[in-house]
Amino acid sequence: MHYKEYATYDATGLAGLVRKKEVSPKELLETAITRAEQINPKVNAIVQKHYDLARAALKSGLPDGPLYGVPFLLKDISGSMAGTISSMGSKLFSDLVQTTDSTLVSRYKAAGLNIFGKTNTPEMGLAASTETALFGTTHNPWNLERTAGGSSGGTAAAIASGIVPVAHGSDGGGSIRIPASCCGLFGLKPTRARIPLGPLVGEGWGSMGTAHVLTRSVRDSALFLDISHGPAAGDPYFAPHFSGSYVEEVKKHPGVLNIAVQRAPLSGVPVDPDCLEALDKTISLLQDLGHKVQEVQPPGDPAKLGMASWTLVAANVYATLQKRAHDLGRELTDNDVEAVTWNAIEFAKTLSSDAYPNALTVIHQLGRQMAQFHEQFDILLSPTLAKPAVELGPQSMSNPDQDAYTKAILEFSPFTNIENMTGQPSMSVPLYWSKDNMPIGMMFSAAFGREDLLLRLAGQLETELPWFNNTSAIFGEE
Repeated sequence: MHYKEYATYDATGLAGLVRKKEVSPKELLETAITRAEQINPKVNAIVQKHYDLARAALKSGLPDGPLYGVPFLLKDISGSMAGTISSMGSKLFSDLVQTTDSTLVSRYKAAGLNIFGKTNTPEMGLAASTETALFGTTHNPWNLERTAGGSSGGTAAAIASGIVPVAHGSDGGGSIRIPASCCGLFGLKPTRARIPLGPLVGEGWGSMGTAHVLTRSVRDSALFLDISHGPAAGDPYFAPHFSGSYVEEVKKHPGVLNIAVQRAPLSGVPVDPDCLEALDKTISLLQDLGHKVQEVQPPGDPAKLGMASWTLVAANVYATLQKRAHDLGRELTDNDVEAVTWNAIEFAKTLSSDAYPNALTVIHQLGRQMAQFHEQFDILLSPTLAKPAVELGPQSMSNPDQDAYTKAILEFSPFTNIENMTGQPSMSVPLYWSKDNMPIGMMFSAAFGREDLLLRLAGQLETELPWFNNTSAIFGEE
C-alpha cells in the first residue's frame, strides 16, 4: 500500500479496507513502519519500536475484531503490555519489563489492533510539553521548533506526521487535549472511570487520570470508546452505564444546546489574541447552528484548586517513585529523576497526613458545583490552551529554573485541569488555525457521563468545518 493512499484513511477506513480484502494487515503494518522510519527522526514520536512483536502477532493471528489489522501505538505510560518496557519517560523505569497486559491493552488487542511501538512522554506524564532527558524532545509536525504538547506529545506527533491515524493517550491534567490542540487533532478525555485502568492501577492521580486516544476523525474516537469502555472485575468504581453505540451517537443531531462560554481561565492569565479570535469564530458558528450561547465564568477558587491538584499529583508520583526505588533496593535521589519531578517529590515530602484527603474533598466539592452548573448549561466552551503551540525549551522537565518552568506551564495550559478534578468528559476540537498556521483547539466539556452529547456535537462541528485534510507540511513528505 502506498503511503499517499494510507494517509487518506482513518482507522475505521483502514479496517474497512481489510474487511473487504482490498489490503492486508501486513501491508498496513509495513506501510506504517516505513513511514515511521522515514519521519520519526524528525519528530521523535516513537521511542520504543516493537516491529518484531507486531510481525509475530500477524503470524500467530490477530483477533478478528472491529479494528482488525490496523497499526497502533501505545503511549509509554498507562498502557502496560506484557514483554515490553513501560518507562514512563523516566530512567528509573527504563528497564522495567511488564509481565501482563493492562485491561485496556487487552481490549485493544481483542479489537484486532496491531501494536508496533510506544510513543514519547515526559517523565511520569508531568509536563504539558514532551521534552525528556531519557528519550529527547518530541517536535510538532506543524513547526519543528514548537512543542507537540504533553504528556501525550509523542502520540500527537505520530498522528500529525502521518505514521498512524490514531494512537493511545492518557489525561491527568489535560494530557490528551493539550497535544490535540497543539497538533490539530481531535482529543476526547472520557468521564472518570469510563475506561478501566487496572489491573495494576486502581485510580490515576487521585481519580484525575484517565486514558483514551487521539484521532484525526470523530468516528475513530467513538469507535475506540465502544471497544474499550466499561468496568472490569474489581474496579473500585465506574462511570454511569452506557448501553448504546458511541459511533451511532456521532451521527445524531445534538439538538439545541445551552452553551456557556469561558473566555478567561480561573487563574486570570492572559489568553493569546489568536485563541480569542478562534473562540469568537466558534461562538458565531454555534449560534449559526442554532445553539444558545452565553458568556459565564464557571465556579472555582484557582489557588485552592491548584493546591489540591498538585497535592494529589505530587503525592502519587512520590509514592510510585519510592516504590520503584525500594524494589531496586536503594534510596531515591535527585539523580534518579528530572528537575520538575524532583520538585514534586520535595513538595510531597512537606505534606501533612491530612493533606491528601483534604485535597480529595476540594475536588469532590468542585465536582458537585459543576454538576449544578451543568443543570443549566449542557456544554462549557473555552479555548483548549491560552496559546497556540509554544516554542520548545521553557517547559523542559530538566529546566533548572523551576520558577520559569512553572510560569511557562501556567500561562500555556490554564483551562484543562478542571475536568480532571471533576471527572467530566471534555474534548479538544481542531476548528481553527492561527495566523502563522498553527492549530488552535476549542475545548467543549459536558456533565459527568455525557460523552454521548459531546460526540453528537463533535460530529456536527466536523460536518460544518471538516479538518481531516488539514495536515501539517511534514505530513505529506515521503
